Formats: sequence, C-alpha cells, structure tokens
Amino acid sequence: MPEWLALYYQEPLELTHGEGRHVWDAEGRRYLDFFGGILTTMTAHALPEVTKAVAEQAGRILHTSTLYLDRHMVELAERIAALSGIPDARVFFTTSGTEANDTALLLATVHRRSNQVLAMRNSYHGRSFTTVGITGNTAWSPTSLSPLQTLYVHGGVRTSGPYAELSDERFTEACVADLEDMLGQTHGPVAALIAEPVQGVGGFTSPPDGLFAAFREVLDRHGILWISDEVQTGWGRTGDHFWGWQAHAASGPPDLLTFAKGIGNGMSIGGVVARAEVMNCLDANSISTFGGSPVTMAAGLANLTHLLEHDLQGNARRVGGLLIERLRAVAAGLPVVREVRGRGLMIGIELTEPDGSPSPRAAALALEHARNHGLLIGKGGRPGNVLRIAPPLSLTVAEAEEGAWMLEQALRQVQQAVGGKEQP
Repeated sequence: MPEWLALYYQEPLELTHGEGRHVWDAEGRRYLDFFGGILTTMTAHALPEVTKAVAEQAGRILHTSTLYLDRHMVELAERIAALSGIPDARVFFTTSGTEANDTALLLATVHRRSNQVLAMRNSYHGRSFTTVGITGNTAWSPTSLSPLQTLYVHGGVRTSGPYAELSDERFTEACVADLEDMLGQTHGPVAALIAEPVQGVGGFTSPPDGLFAAFREVLDRHGILWISDEVQTGWGRTGDHFWGWQAHAASGPPDLLTFAKGIGNGMSIGGVVARAEVMNCLDANSISTFGGSPVTMAAGLANLTHLLEHDLQGNARRVGGLLIERLRAVAAGLPVVREVRGRGLMIGIELTEPDGSPSPRAAALALEHARNHGLLIGKGGRPGNVLRIAPPLSLTVAEAEEGAWMLEQALRQVQQAVGGKEQP
C-alpha cells in the first residue's frame, strides 16, 4: 500500500461485518457507526433488500458493460431522472463520485468550449487529476497542475473568512460581488460553476440558503452552467431536502447534478444527471466498462426503493434535529468546541485550541476516545479539526442518544487533554 493511503486510528481498525447501524471488528467488538464508510452506508449495514438483490443478480450475470442494455440500469436511470428535478434529464452511470464529477466537467467544458471552471474555496470533488484541479482544499490537492483553469470564489464557509461577521444577507451580497468581479477578469467563456451544497471533506460547512440562487442569476447572464455536487448531500441526508440544491430552490434545478456514495449503500455507483442538450453534446464515442453494472444497479434500485418507502429523509430530519440539539447542549460547556453545525444527519463539530486556533490534535484525540467508547466518527476540515457525524439514515432516537452520550464522554476527555476548564 502507498504511504499516502491514510488509515484512521493509532491502531488501525479492521471491520469484519455489520448490521443495521452497527459494525464489528476482527476482535469481535461492536461499534455504533456514525460515519457509514464516509457517508456511503446510507440505509443500513446488511440491509436485507440490498443483499438479496445483489445475491440474486450475481447468480444470474455479474457483468455486461454499457454496450448492452440492462433493465436495472434503465429503470434506475428513469427513477433518478424523475427525482432530480432537471427537465428532460439524461443519466450516465459511473463507479464513483470522482468519476461522476470528471464526467460532469467533460460535459460542461465540451458544451461551453472552454476549460475555465469556477469552484468554491475549501471544496473537495475527488482524487483524480481533473477533480484535484478543482478542489479548493489544499489538504487534498497534491499538485497545482491541471487541464483546467480554475477560479475560486467565496461562499462555501459561513463562519470564517473575510465575510464571516456579515449578516446572511450581506454575506450573500458580498459573495455575489466577488463572483461578478472574478468574471470581469476572465478571458473568454467560463464553462461551469461546480459546488457542493454542503462541503463534505471541508468539514460540513455551507453557505446561507439562497446563495446559489443568487449565484445562478449571475451565471445565467453569462451562459455558465451550474454543476451541483450531490455526492454527499443527495438522497435526503440533509433532512429538509432530497437534494442539497433545493435549499437554494429559487434558482430552479442545476444544469448538471452528480451523485454517488449513498445510492449504492456500499456498492460502487456514481453518476451524472444533465439536461439532454448538455448530456448529448459529446461528438465522440464514450462508454463505461463498470458503470451501470447489473449487480450495482440491482443494489441501487433496492436501496432507493427502501429509502423512499420508509421515508428515511423524514427520519434524517427528525432524528438529525434531535441529535444536533443534543450535541449543541453537550458542547455549550466545552471551550474546545467552537461550533456544532449541520442539518439532518450531516453534522460537523469544529474543535479549537485554547487560543482559538484550529485543533487537528483535538480531532484526532476525539476519534480515538470515541472509538474506545464504541463509536465510529469521521473528521475533516482543511486543518483536520472537524468531527464529521453522518450515520445511516435509519438511525433511531435511542441510537442517537447513545451516540451523543459517547461523544460527550470523548469530548470531555479531549477538553482535559487540550486544556481549559469546562464551563458550568
């Protein structure tokens, strides 16, 4: 394995099996899973409908490629197109979110005949050469080389940066002015703006609702496409909406929408939804060997059906609301916690040193202590100082309370280690 392949924990953890919202390690210890393999186990571990669909399809045929029709792929494409909100939508399946964003960039740059792309500061869009070139988070961008000319605009982080002290309305106005100024300094057309409605790897940060609607007015004047990266925000995780872009719904749907992670519940599914005019702009052959495979499409269909029939979006809103309020109550007396933010079951806890600077040390300690208490969480943020909480969307109230208690114990231990007294 390469040295840059990161592993969590001082003593790496081997997970052997899971059920519901729990997983077990090689020593037989059970953990409550609040990270879901990076927001990927969306419904539940070992969901019977998904495992049955995978087993049955694997017993028939494992692979065909997009050169042949597959009923599952067509049906899943039709359902996603209808759910996307994009008119006259077409769907292309890939194997990951990285590949989905690559495809969206290919479509946008060909359609607009430009390699200039707008992206958000602090963003993350994948690990391929192209997507690294539009990632505004230096912790995940190992090279400045890129086939694209990327222009970074403000707006992805509400509570820090030059506009943090402004009201939501003034913040939006300032970011729009920044976008206008940026476009006034470009030569030739800009292809697209790509943005996560909630920045995932960036630490679950987000702009005020309506920012991208305001951006859209500017983009439309210039003919610039809007790509909404829904790899982490899609499928109802934010609770209030099925897609993250819907928090900015005054603008209508994006021109392109990318998805992955949760739809496969662990199977490798990604994809792009786009208006037919944009999707069909390629004038060369293009296929996917593994995108839209019979097994992954069968899993995706079963998983999406379960999600919709059991209103897991509604559960994310209800249980996520309870969890975030519980965590804010816990954090109120702990100076090490700067902010608890998020919506639905997509919650970030930002940690700081006693002097107020970001504390990756505290986040690393929190992961270790949480694990010792039987809870798995993630971390993110550019300095690595944000705890990322994203359980399966079927999380129960009892499990939310249990996980909040475990996090409270872990954060109190971190507070003692980092320094500074708890406040009454």
